[in-house]
Amino acid sequence: MVELSEKTIDIDAILQSKLGDKSRLMPRFLVSWLKRRLHQDSINEFLWQAKDEVGTSWLKHALRYLDNKIVVRGAENLPDDSDGKRYTFVSNHPLGGIDGIAIGSIIGEKYNDNFKYLVNDLLMNLPGLAPLCIPINKTGKQSRDFPRMVEEGFSSDAHIVMFPAGLCSRKIKGEIHDLPWTKTFITKSVQTKRDVVPIYFSGRNSEKFYRIANICKALHLKFNVAMLYLVDEMFRNSGETFEVKIGKPIAWQTFDKSRKPQAWAAWVQEKVYEMA
Repeated sequence: MVELSEKTIDIDAILQSKLGDKSRLMPRFLVSWLKRRLHQDSINEFLWQAKDEVGTSWLKHALRYLDNKIVVRGAENLPDDSDGKRYTFVSNHPLGGIDGIAIGSIIGEKYNDNFKYLVNDLLMNLPGLAPLCIPINKTGKQSRDFPRMVEEGFSSDAHIVMFPAGLCSRKIKGEIHDLPWTKTFITKSVQTKRDVVPIYFSGRNSEKFYRIANICKALHLKFNVAMLYLVDEMFRNSGETFEVKIGKPIAWQTFDKSRKPQAWAAWVQEKVYEMA
């Protein structure tokens, strides 16, 4: 974990960890652009303010810092913690930042911080968030430990929070929509007998973000350039109010052999968008 200091997020250090000696070849103007685009100074200001907080309290502090209001519908559908069961919470991913913070704060408050995210490994650089994370490497070679970590996460006593699309929503045929959801949450929830709780999150990013994402797709770029703009989008959405709709749990036995896991994942995704 990164040691807390006045400069917890250090773009130079992150580039070094990702690129090794090749990081020296990056032009300084590009590194400076990255620091501005990723709001290094503002992020470090928040991290210093929240340096003594971890988990749900850290997430709530982040929402206050961004001045976001979250309206929750269907809170009664969250299972009672006294039932002894563990659940998989799945949501659409329209924003790529605030949505994860907000949903984590809701689940963390309900279940006393007893949950884990499956998230981009870059978020492990945030000390207050890192203890809640099962990191997914999206910027380099997939970690050999990832399957084991997912297995341990689902087999643990913690609830799991996932955004099965993997990436935040794109603009598809004029509509803001997730990419097809992957089947992992289906196969692992059945394996570990976890009911699935569907969640819908309102909101959208800027037209600029969607244009960049679509250009990257058209050019078949391997690196997800749009990801670099997600912090920018998070700050653009500061002060906004978002709605979270929580659906009734879906029993794991629902996902039987009548459909393949990928088809069941698509079915749950459809149910989430019906909640809109």
